[in-house]
Amino acid sequence: MNKTVIVTGSSRGLGATIVKTLAQKGHNVVINYHNSEDAAQRLVDEIGTRQAIAIQADVTKRNEIDSLVNETTQYFGQVDVVINNALVGFKFDPVQQKAFADLSWDDYQQQIDGTLKAAFNVCQSVIPQFIQRQKGNIISIGTNLFQNPVVPYHEYTTAKAGLIGFSRNLAAELGQYGITSNVVSGGLLKTTDASATTTTEVFDLIAQTTPIKKVTAPQDVANMVAYLVSDQSNGITGQNFTVDGGLTMN
Repeated sequence: MNKTVIVTGSSRGLGATIVKTLAQKGHNVVINYHNSEDAAQRLVDEIGTRQAIAIQADVTKRNEIDSLVNETTQYFGQVDVVINNALVGFKFDPVQQKAFADLSWDDYQQQIDGTLKAAFNVCQSVIPQFIQRQKGNIISIGTNLFQNPVVPYHEYTTAKAGLIGFSRNLAAELGQYGITSNVVSGGLLKTTDASATTTTEVFDLIAQTTPIKKVTAPQDVANMVAYLVSDQSNGITGQNFTVDGGLTMN
């Protein structure tokens, strides 16, 4: 069954790859963006307005997320899946990354808001219609860095680790309503806007220490997300799926 999927932060990078992959499988996609209106509209033009719509919303602001969910529901009739993908104000730059002693709590707070507060806003806004229909699907994008901090991106990794606990609590509470909640944790992706400043040395180190000898691509993560969107995954909830070529093994 074709579904309607909101993908936060999906005008560029991994989010755009997820959107295009889902659209190719026949799903309706909502391309959420904050500032990148032109990029979002180009995706809509590529996919077509019968299957795609671009909606501006700051994921850290609940009123804007409520508007996003309402507009999606009016346009496509309902929301079936939400994908918490947005990345707020962070670059995977091993040279510029602050040492722990130089970080402020504001650095942490920005990532906590961009990851956990954003997921909180999206899920709390959409869950009432999921409960009413006794069906819904929440997918959040994590990272393998909480298991293997190749570069210690302290504030980002801490927020993403919290996202796993957040998602599992939702799975435990909401499963009775037919709602699933899972996390897809990619390795460092080659290449997205966020990883554009990652050095060749870091990518080479990851490739050398990964069993399949290559760095994870955005499409690898998008393929896992597409599986979780499908009805074939209905029996899966509360899981963290690591897509990193075996660099970390659960």
